Amino acid sequence: MKPKLTIGLTSIGNVEEDFLSKLSERIRLKFNAEVKLKNPINLPKESYNLSRNQYYSTKILYYLLSCSSSINVDKILGVTNVDLYVPRLNFVFGEALCPGKAAIISLFRLNPKLYNEENGDKLLERAVKEAVHELGHTFGLMHCENPTCVMFFSNSLLDTDKKTEEFCLKCKKKLEEEKEDGSR
Repeated sequence: MKPKLTIGLTSIGNVEEDFLSKLSERIRLKFNAEVKLKNPINLPKESYNLSRNQYYSTKILYYLLSCSSSINVDKILGVTNVDLYVPRLNFVFGEALCPGKAAIISLFRLNPKLYNEENGDKLLERAVKEAVHELGHTFGLMHCENPTCVMFFSNSLLDTDKKTEEFCLKCKKKLEEEKEDGSR
């Protein structure tokens, strides 16, 4: 019998532990995995771009990967509150190694307060979708054309709100194959 998939979850910078606990429970259910909360890590100073007033997500992603090398998990997800970008895009909700071990998401543009919206559970719902999406990439899943699939590319917050937190049948099958192959 294969050992259970383990996913590490950590804040990069300052993210409330209570929020991470709620997110970890949802991730556990989506991936049928053991999710371990890890010690927070600091934002790498060199990831900040003064002219954009944003953080370069790829630098943070590789920093997370280097920090997690001694952590005994199959996947690691970093969660931050800062605004992320990659060259050629105004912003990103997250980034992942595809396939790989590490992924990050940002709560900055997912936060309903930024848009004067009622929060309720909206921040958590959006974070779950983006976390599942980025973790899906770590298993080698690409963007999906099905607009309700969690692997659909979110070009805007509207896309995130429209899609579900579920994998479509095609992506779910691919995910299960990747997990079976041990391509963790």
